[in-house]
Amino acid sequence: MTAKRSTADILDAAVRVREAARSATSDATGVGTVLAALSEVMEYDHASLARWDPLRRRHTTLAGSYPDDATAYIETRLHHDPVFPVLRSPARGGLWLRDVPWQLLATSPGFQEVLCPLGIEDGVAQCLFAADGRYVGMLNVSTRRPRRAPDPARAVVTLLTEALAAAVDPRSGPPPEETAAADPAANTRRPGGLSPRELQVLAELTAGRTNREIAERLYITPRTVGTHIEHILAKLGLPNRAAAAARAAAWGIELAR
Repeated sequence: MTAKRSTADILDAAVRVREAARSATSDATGVGTVLAALSEVMEYDHASLARWDPLRRRHTTLAGSYPDDATAYIETRLHHDPVFPVLRSPARGGLWLRDVPWQLLATSPGFQEVLCPLGIEDGVAQCLFAADGRYVGMLNVSTRRPRRAPDPARAVVTLLTEALAAAVDPRSGPPPEETAAADPAANTRRPGGLSPRELQVLAELTAGRTNREIAERLYITPRTVGTHIEHILAKLGLPNRAAAAARAAAWGIELAR
């Protein structure tokens, strides 16, 4: 049986996770190193770090130890699970399994079809957000053993979210706007000189969605959506969102399904 670790031991392990995350490349090897370091913060039976692909609207597992069927659920179905809207709030510091109301677990295919057959009794699911508010991915950690209370690892995992988000974020290097500034031709290759995110918002406008609906689909805030729309209208010299949607249709921009 593993010896009980002190809070100081867990904090030291958290520092090693941050170091691993800062130096990790966003591939299986680099992210796998981060997960290995995280096992020193909290023991687990299964864990994964997945990146969110906003164009394909699915997660991609960068490193993990879940069985194939569980990994497939995380990648293609988890964002439709009734538990996911609870997880997705940037203000939430992770959702621990033992804290989820049983009524919600009863409606969750992820719990009923994936975690229960694995004998999972505890763990945490943590949505990861970049500094600019983008939803970039997810940490899932599961154990067959209930964790003791109070548990310092709970607070530590919350404190690590920024580092973990950077480890999975493909844009943790220069933002697209900076890349475009360094390469003036980059703007001319995109319609109207719009950024990739502005093009996504423009595509959503073709469906007549509100700012809140767009925000929910792209995992950003309604205020951020509004800012993107202001930039789109300014760049294209258009008076309103209806005109922007018409311009998108003329360009053949379609909504990603």
